[in-house]
Amino acid sequence: VQFVESGGGLVESGGSLRLSCVASGFSFSTYVMSWYRQAPGKERELVAAISTAGSSTTYAGSMKDRFTISRDNAKNTVYLQMNSLKPEDTAVYYCNARRAVSVYWGQGTQVTVSS
Repeated sequence: VQFVESGGGLVESGGSLRLSCVASGFSFSTYVMSWYRQAPGKERELVAAISTAGSSTTYAGSMKDRFTISRDNAKNTVYLQMNSLKPEDTAVYYCNARRAVSVYWGQGTQVTVSS
């Protein structure tokens, strides 16, 4: 199982970033895909999740109106479009795949939002 996450970086407050996570080594289209994040000194938290076919999405309350999760099963890729970024969005963002008891994590990509 391998994930290649990209798209993180430094952005000014109010800016946008698009994270990508390319997965391999498992049946991508049969897994629920999610993005989590972990800020320094804080626990890892769910950002957004998307169903296997992409027809259903879930967001943490504070990100619902600013972030959009999507997936392309033909490319084994899940995306996170982040708009109107705030300094409190600064964190390491992780790609996650889940199906029953099988859970896989990406290595994380750093997102830093300057004020």
